[in-house]
Amino acid sequence: LVHGLQWLDLRQKTDKITRKNILMGIFGNLIDVALNPDTVPPEVAPLLKQVERLVTQERFFHWQVAFPGLWHHWTGSNGGGFDAVIGNPPWERVKLQQVEWFAARQPRIAKAQRAADRKRLIQALKDAGDPLASAFAQAEQQAAATARMARSGGDYPLLSGGDVNFYSLFVERAMALVKPQGMVGLLVPSGIASDKTAAKFFRRVATEGRLRVLYDFENRKIFFPDVHASFKFCIFVASASASISSPPARCAFFLRSTEELANPEHCFTLTAEDFVRVNPNTGTAPIFRSRRDAELTMGIYQRLPVLVDRSTGEEKKAWPVKYSTMFHMTNDSHLFRTKEELEEQEGAFPLGGNRWDSPKGEWVPLYEGKMVQAFDHRAASVVVNPNNQHRPAQPVPATLPQHQDPGWLPDPQFWVLKGKTSFPEATCLLTFKDVTAPTNVRSMIAALVPGFGAGNTLPVISTSAWNGQTAVGMEALLANLNAILFDYIARQKIQGQHLNWFILEQLPVIPPDHYTTIRFGPKTAAEIVQAAVLELTYTAHDMAPFARDMGHVNAAGEVLPPFPWDEARRLHLRAKLDALFFHLYGVTNRDDVRYIYSTFPIVERQEADLYDCYRSRDLCLAYMNALAAGQPDVVVEG
Repeated sequence: LVHGLQWLDLRQKTDKITRKNILMGIFGNLIDVALNPDTVPPEVAPLLKQVERLVTQERFFHWQVAFPGLWHHWTGSNGGGFDAVIGNPPWERVKLQQVEWFAARQPRIAKAQRAADRKRLIQALKDAGDPLASAFAQAEQQAAATARMARSGGDYPLLSGGDVNFYSLFVERAMALVKPQGMVGLLVPSGIASDKTAAKFFRRVATEGRLRVLYDFENRKIFFPDVHASFKFCIFVASASASISSPPARCAFFLRSTEELANPEHCFTLTAEDFVRVNPNTGTAPIFRSRRDAELTMGIYQRLPVLVDRSTGEEKKAWPVKYSTMFHMTNDSHLFRTKEELEEQEGAFPLGGNRWDSPKGEWVPLYEGKMVQAFDHRAASVVVNPNNQHRPAQPVPATLPQHQDPGWLPDPQFWVLKGKTSFPEATCLLTFKDVTAPTNVRSMIAALVPGFGAGNTLPVISTSAWNGQTAVGMEALLANLNAILFDYIARQKIQGQHLNWFILEQLPVIPPDHYTTIRFGPKTAAEIVQAAVLELTYTAHDMAPFARDMGHVNAAGEVLPPFPWDEARRLHLRAKLDALFFHLYGVTNRDDVRYIYSTFPIVERQEADLYDCYRSRDLCLAYMNALAAGQPDVVVEG
């Protein structure tokens, strides 16, 4: 009765007063009210009927009632409990997923191109009195009530934040159900150890000596054929109470079989201090594939600062950066227009450069993560396949002739009013791909794009350090983000399919002053970086404002033509930048460099097919020697 009353999302003031009076015992003892609802005043009966229906529907479960004798004091924290709780809880999100819900009931709604389109179609169902609309509303209300109770009920103070997952609620409940010396062992998504919403919980478990085992598995369709191959799950074992004398946690990551647990290179221990060192802000788990990864990564963290350090309670930035997402692809979809909508609804006409004008103002491209690659804002156009209900918008990679044409621009999915963008005066934006995975070809991918619109799959990093060619600015940070060594470190942190800001800000970076004080022969690191990034980025006319900012002009002050797109030249430039950052990060052992490159197997296979060797690795090693010899301008053979 009590739980049902708390669960109800009452809107009427009279109902709220009635609920309060019931809980205060105005209508008698709560047990008597529950057992004899007919004895209460008539005005209370409708509310009790709602509770009765809710209890039948939700099947509320009371552990102390279901397992009498296990707890000495129902409300006490040390009054008993289970010796152990083990299981495999549901992995779904609590929030109702519109696409999945309608896919089996009304595919037309599930296949809608935008969230705003789905909203209109759902409203049409309601207006028509379709029973499906009522069923959807009920399912949505049920999910919302579950999330509300998880957040406000008091049983899940650590794991009910953000987009609530059922498995996280099960984890926190299990930890509360065992006795102080009890153990919990659950099979759950690896996000329990790495997601920001789980950080407060996991930090306590890891730093208080309660974590016993964290075995992280890569699905690869081996364990769960119906689950995406890149999805990761873990065996999580922890004790209920803290212990100073507890042994370090046994950890293993990216496992593909249980047999790998016997390999000491794959299975190793991590102390509480290790978790804090590599993730100072959150205390979440890194993802070391091997003992060597752990040693290399922790060595780098001892030498260099993270991008944004919040561990002391005060924000300490290695770079004066600010993170933002400009347009949310779902919530802001009403602001987007397709090419057809621009022509038919807005009366727009093309201006060139992928821009349109209209009575409302200028419309500019909305860049998405799928449109860019490292140092390349023209990597792909976007086409829509309405039959693909989960990913209707798909990238079409640019061809070599298109890349070699400085006037060619990719087709976006949508355009937005320039006045609605976050940085309408920006000449360009430093962006990175949010959607990624540690098993992709590359995981950290950043690019400069024109100062137009960017969706939430392409977050923007702004920095006050940018000041044209006279200061180390966004071009140095861009080079750092795209360095293969930086990507290697990022892969030790990415558990899911998103490179969240809380992950990026805890990665070690080269501070701005290092670029101007560290020299390789006659040139500073800044000069080497600026020249390479300019040539890699300025390959099309739409990036002329960036070239001007970099001082790439003739004697008359006119911007020089874009650099030609030359695949071999670009490979050399990126190899030189990678070599530079290996030096700046203090990783100069050639075996370590070879090992780091080996952790990108898809790149190695692709280059072996093209060149019969791992060309980027070999070029990087050659450029490392050239830089060490003080010859930054040499073009090595290969």
